[in-house]
This record gives sequence, structure tokens and C-alpha cells, in this order.
Amino acid sequence: MNFRKATYQDIDEIWEILQFAIQSRKNDGSAQWQNGYPNQDSIAEDLETGSAYVIEDEHGILAYGAAIFGIEPAYNDIQGAWLTNGDYVVIHRVAGAKRSKGMGIATRFFNEVEVLAKSKNIFSVKVDTNFDNVAMLCIMDKLGYQYCGEVFVGGGVRKAFEKVLS
Repeated sequence: MNFRKATYQDIDEIWEILQFAIQSRKNDGSAQWQNGYPNQDSIAEDLETGSAYVIEDEHGILAYGAAIFGIEPAYNDIQGAWLTNGDYVVIHRVAGAKRSKGMGIATRFFNEVEVLAKSKNIFSVKVDTNFDNVAMLCIMDKLGYQYCGEVFVGGGVRKAFEKVLS
């Protein structure tokens, strides 16, 4: 498997993965991603800002997500407290392809972003997710992310997590 920056040639495959994830959230009874976001404009913005990443194998893309090195404005107004106040990377829009189910691909994506962050001397990863996204909440717990409070993102309140890298 290979972790790399996404390219414009990947858009169709990324959109297919996101559509599968949107439907999966709905099937799980989650309200997350049921309001027209993420969409193709989200992918285009991630590509334009250099934030779009994929994990691929010899058959194509297995996972997509955005790793944003910089400020997430919504994170400035947390109801709670972040563990750190310095530079950080934000992970958004993590989704796995249908064929990746059971492979731990989202966990792998987080691990890859953590390695990338450390290579850029960034030692904080911040994430938010919906209160009913059980799969992501389990990943946060498994990977040692600490609950820090709530942030208002995309029209709703989200649980906010941070992991300090060593």
C-alpha cells in the first residue's frame, strides 16, 4: 500500500469512495454527512490546497482524506480545551472504499498522517467527528486521541479530539 497526495486524476475514484461513505453513515443511522457535504467541491478544494491524500494498492484507491496543515477556524472556539496551542494538522473527510472494509484502512490513514506531521515537525493532530459516528469514535479511542470538548463545524456540534505526537 502507498500513501500519497491525491491528484486531479483521482477525483472520480475519490467521489465514489465518499458516496459510499455517505451512504454508510446513513445506513448506520448517523446524521453526519447527510446534508450535501462532503461533495465534489470539497474534493476540489482539498486538491487545490494540497490537503488531499489517498492510500492506494495495485487495484486503486482504498482511502481518502484531507490532512490540513494550518488553522481550522472552527477550532479557535472550542467548548473545552485543546491539549496544545501550537501548530497542528487537522484530519477531515476520511473515507474508505467499499473493498477496504475490514482492512483497518482508516486507522492506517491516521497513522500515515501522524508520520507525515512529524516529518514536518508538527506534533499535534486535531480531529472532530459527529457524536453518532461510532466507527470514528472507536478509532479515536484505539489510537489514543483525547476528547477535548466540542466545536461547531459544518452546521453542527462535533466532538473534538487531539493527539500529541512524541
